[in-house]
Amino acid sequence: MTQDTVVNITLATVWLILKVAAPMLLVSLCVGLIVSIFQTVTSIQEQTLTFVPKFLAILLTIVICGGWIMNNLVTFMTELFKNFSVYIR
Repeated sequence: MTQDTVVNITLATVWLILKVAAPMLLVSLCVGLIVSIFQTVTSIQEQTLTFVPKFLAILLTIVICGGWIMNNLVTFMTELFKNFSVYIR
């Protein structure tokens, strides 16, 4: 296994992690912003108020995007395992 192969696998892995985590991170960011604006407008200064809405939004995002996330992970792992004999040379 060459150094280029390791770098390519690492880059593909990092890209996959970013791609599958992006929906949850974006939803969490948007919900946090909305709750923060709500807190500012109503003068509620409760630190734990964002936890439940973010949790529910991320759970809903996983339900909606779960098939796509799993498909990407399975495709990546299948390609990785299929080329395993090439990597150990």
